Amino acid sequence: MGGKKVCVVGSGNWGSVIAKIAGSNAARLSSFEKQVNMWVLEEEVGGRRLTDIINTEHENVKYLPGHKLPPNVVAEPDLLKACAGADVLLFVVPHQFIGKVCDQLKGHVKKEAVGVSLIKGVDEGPDGLRLISDIIHEKLGIEMSVLMGANIANEVAEEKFCETTIGCKNMKHGQMLKDLMQTPNFRVSVVQESDTVEICGALKNVVAVGAGFCDGLGYGDNTKAAVIRLGLMEMIAFAKLFCKGPVTPSTFLESCGVADLITTCYGGRNRKVAEAFAKTGKSIEQLEKEMLNGQKLQGPQTSAELHRILKSKNAVEKFPLFTAVYRICYEGKPVSDFIKCLQSHPEHIPMGPLWVTPALPYLLLLLHSLSGGEGTVPCQAPPGAAMVSRKQLADFGYKAFSGSMMLLTVYAGYLCSVRVQRMLQHRRERQNTPGPES
Repeated sequence: MGGKKVCVVGSGNWGSVIAKIAGSNAARLSSFEKQVNMWVLEEEVGGRRLTDIINTEHENVKYLPGHKLPPNVVAEPDLLKACAGADVLLFVVPHQFIGKVCDQLKGHVKKEAVGVSLIKGVDEGPDGLRLISDIIHEKLGIEMSVLMGANIANEVAEEKFCETTIGCKNMKHGQMLKDLMQTPNFRVSVVQESDTVEICGALKNVVAVGAGFCDGLGYGDNTKAAVIRLGLMEMIAFAKLFCKGPVTPSTFLESCGVADLITTCYGGRNRKVAEAFAKTGKSIEQLEKEMLNGQKLQGPQTSAELHRILKSKNAVEKFPLFTAVYRICYEGKPVSDFIKCLQSHPEHIPMGPLWVTPALPYLLLLLHSLSGGEGTVPCQAPPGAAMVSRKQLADFGYKAFSGSMMLLTVYAGYLCSVRVQRMLQHRRERQNTPGPES
């Protein structure tokens, strides 16, 4: 029995890099068929067909110039021929085109094939959020995973060390995909929260547009750090609101989370174009044509899709950073409004007196649990304040746990837990010790 057949659906900058990695690994691993097909939307470059150039010179001179592709990567302009018989389909096309691509593939893909979406974007569905992986699954009926991370394509092509995250609910398939994608300088972690991984990949582009606005307005690294922090808070809140499965803080510490957010806010195309937008006053569409060599920008369009989703859930005001990006890009609001959004962000609203500071709910919940209590957690609140239910407390604690306070809160909670356990143990020992005889 031969190895698994791999096809890369897309041949842009990132798609070509993925073909380079997958092709190299497939050539040396017996678990994969040596030839890796890459679907190329045909176009002419210098009077020659791009597929001919790739197949003879082993280089995508249009989208990844200066980097050789393995000779076992074969460019194919016919989508159905490229994907015929594929066991693994790596989808790397702009998210606005994925529906059309899947419509062409419907009925021509193995039912047992495994798909991986490397596409960063979201869509609107009947329940609000519709992930790109969901669209592919619904149209093709195949099992889907995702790959997202702090991966600027040219740096990956140059084999500069980086990490990435595969979100895969089937861990057996996750290991197979890790074998296909991992190299000494492209290290892969596999987690099961695929929805959270995918949402991170989409939302960070919106935050990066905001970071670009700040650069264009002449603000410094302090401001950008604030954009990253507030953007991360909104990403976590959005994931909690719309993810069907669990959303754990640890996933945001993977490459798909805070690492990808930082990289994109400093080096990605969304930041670059947004900076030019703030400086020149040209439209996003014009700058995209001038600056991206035929590539597509994801951040502004994702902000528009997010706005429709949030509007349908009456949650627009809860995500002021996402909303500000949308209104500047599509409603003609001045770029300077983005700074006003940061200044008045809900995260800066005072939390109130000490009894509602972030650390206290953890300690109260811990003490209450250790004492065997149930229901509400008693605390010394101002007159007229309502009791706090365990669910409300958990929700509040999660918010405090998010973002830049994540690691600090975990560590503080651990120290509190150890200390309280020791106190309670010491108290029990004293209670069990007989007193002096009278």
